[in-house]
Amino acid sequence: MANIQPNFCYNAAMKTIAMDAYQITGFIGMLFIVYAYFLLQTKRADFDDFRYQYLNLIGAILLTISLLVHFNLGSMLIEIFWIAITLYGMFAKK
Repeated sequence: MANIQPNFCYNAAMKTIAMDAYQITGFIGMLFIVYAYFLLQTKRADFDDFRYQYLNLIGAILLTISLLVHFNLGSMLIEIFWIAITLYGMFAKK
């Protein structure tokens, strides 16, 4: 006799999302980067404004910390480049 299991429907309203401290850290980092981009696009900050640079840097560092536990090679590489380019933009002679 075949083992027949009932087909349960997915109910998005009952789905819970469990986030550990590293995922929360990465989420906060994402908010920093998105907020920096928002400031730039709404002309509330300029690309050489240190607020924009620091938000990008801190956001990328927080995302990198998250990726040390929940590793993804592509995301890790982009965050390393993001940090390097941001540091270059902050400290390169203009």
